[in-house]
Amino acid sequence: HWFPTDDFQLNTTMMPLESLKSHFQVISGLDHENATPGRDGAGDHARASATFLTGARARKTAGSDIHVGVSVDQFAAQRAGQLTRFPSLELSSDVIRNSGGCDSGYACAYQYNLAWSSPTTPVTPEANPRFVFERLFGAGEGEERRRNFELRQKTQRSILDFVLDEAADVQQTLGVNDRQKFDEYLTVVRELEKRLQAAEMHGSIPMVQQATPNGIPADFAAYIDLMFDMMVLAFQTDTTRISTLLLAYDGSNRTFPQLGIPEGHHHLTHNQRDPQLAQKVATIDQFYISRFARFLQRMNETSDVDGNSLLHNSMVVYGGAIADGNRHSHDNLPVILAGHGGGAIQTGRYLNADSQPMANLYVHMLNRFGIPTTEFGDSSGELKLA
Repeated sequence: HWFPTDDFQLNTTMMPLESLKSHFQVISGLDHENATPGRDGAGDHARASATFLTGARARKTAGSDIHVGVSVDQFAAQRAGQLTRFPSLELSSDVIRNSGGCDSGYACAYQYNLAWSSPTTPVTPEANPRFVFERLFGAGEGEERRRNFELRQKTQRSILDFVLDEAADVQQTLGVNDRQKFDEYLTVVRELEKRLQAAEMHGSIPMVQQATPNGIPADFAAYIDLMFDMMVLAFQTDTTRISTLLLAYDGSNRTFPQLGIPEGHHHLTHNQRDPQLAQKVATIDQFYISRFARFLQRMNETSDVDGNSLLHNSMVVYGGAIADGNRHSHDNLPVILAGHGGGAIQTGRYLNADSQPMANLYVHMLNRFGIPTTEFGDSSGELKLA
């Protein structure tokens, strides 16, 4: 139901993208070996999420000693994020969980986060579009929005200054193990400080025409659309050039009554090749693709500073790190690469990567983004897309 024909004829799952065929490519043959069980056994959903953007193997733990790798978005943000008010923007259209165990002995942090600023530090996404908007552009309307944004920055600065001032005294009272955890906490605080400094350096906020969202829409399609809209606004105003959106955590059992599907998504993926159940999975896939298509259309209709569209100047990965729900396989992953990378990337085709690490694609994207890179995650080279 996923991959097109060799001559790039789309199947029904991807039909919402038909009018955008010249702006993306479908890539098969990309693998995530570090998401496979190996010696760790069950826990494919947690490993899939943790590995998807990192190319690294997650340490199997349900405790606080999580460890995986830096994600490709944060790798880029740490090298180019100073160019914009926000180094990156992390979004989710699902629930947020960072504590406890979730999947067969793996911490929830693995399953509910895509972005990792260090091997031990997930970057928690924001799931409320109102909070996203106010963080980017301030609360209220017109000049009130600008004043509220500046007040929020001052408040954040005061809190961070207080925390860092007190940190040295607290650190002296801690034992070795507690000191290590406190150091990790301070790493997060200092990361927040860097983000705040970047926002301050870029001066006043851009004024946008869109009204402040009320919150999370009850309709799931509208919810996803609104989160994608936040991403478009952030790119359009050059508030950031790097963003991730977790559409659903890996293993989600969300139901889709609006599609006539009362069963949970995860349950349906274990369909044992039942044609009726497999068709329902394809219908859900098509639903997500339709929201992605709307996002790409908006990107294509929005001009960048050079007169080209945002989509022309972007690289957008859509996909996941489990290929077959029955087998929990992590090879031949479903991957779309949309956008032209400023003209550097060929589109309108179906490309077989012939069993390469997914990280090879990330090496290519980083180089096209202007960050010279020879290796990332478990890469074995660079996937050539010219």
